[in-house]
Amino acid sequence: MSSGGKYGDLIKKAREPDNQKGGKPDNQKPEVTEQEVNLCVKVPISLRRHWSAEAKRTGVTMTEVIIEALKARFGEPD
Repeated sequence: MSSGGKYGDLIKKAREPDNQKGGKPDNQKPEVTEQEVNLCVKVPISLRRHWSAEAKRTGVTMTEVIIEALKARFGEPD
């Protein structure tokens, strides 16, 4: 075994800057995001099941659909 322990060398290698995954390329600025919060809406379970199934079938999230509807109805702040 090496002096770094069973996984020590592997962890050391993973921590090297060249091996870091994710993140943005150097030429892109980090995206500034606003804190997200929950928006709770009570609906009948039969409607929720139907809407959830349709959202999955069409490949969108319920969040995307709700945000789209709210923006269409009320717009966005200036």
